[in-house]
Amino acid sequence: YELTLNGAEKLKSEDLPGAADLKKRIAAVKDEIRGLGNVNVNAIEEYKNVSERYNFLHGQHEDLLQAEKTLQDIIADLDEGMKKQFAEKFADIQVEFDRAFRELFGGGKGTLELTMEEDKDILECGVRIIAQPPGKKLQNMMQLSGGEKALTAIALLFAIQNLKPSPFCLLDEIEAALDDSNVDRYAKY
Repeated sequence: YELTLNGAEKLKSEDLPGAADLKKRIAAVKDEIRGLGNVNVNAIEEYKNVSERYNFLHGQHEDLLQAEKTLQDIIADLDEGMKKQFAEKFADIQVEFDRAFRELFGGGKGTLELTMEEDKDILECGVRIIAQPPGKKLQNMMQLSGGEKALTAIALLFAIQNLKPSPFCLLDEIEAALDDSNVDRYAKY
């Protein structure tokens, strides 16, 4: 250790155990070192490879977390846009449904309402159709006759078609539940 005898004597401590005890301690430490196993000469290279892989995967993980946050923000924006657009279009359909209902029934009143619970949003609520054919009291659609139900459903279909017309619409036996006078109104419409 590049010490002279005088320098070594200055470091000598009386508290140290005897030579026999030190030899036992040295042997025990050497046994512990042997218990660690052989030295892996490739450890530095393996560490480098594992470190690069870890850094790559950690970067990928961070990218995925950022992408998840971005997607959640996009979904929230889309939800808000859909809620706004649904509310606007539903109001338009309500007006158009009443107009189509009056035209098909020759009077009366047709109403659409959202059945919202407190904890649900507008996109998950139901729609209640209330019809009042001319000369009858205001009632739920389930209380109408078969022909009135069919004509009310036709009015709703036409209300939606009037707002956003499609190039063509195939209606197969839509008038089957209608009587002759309602078929004439349907045909005129």
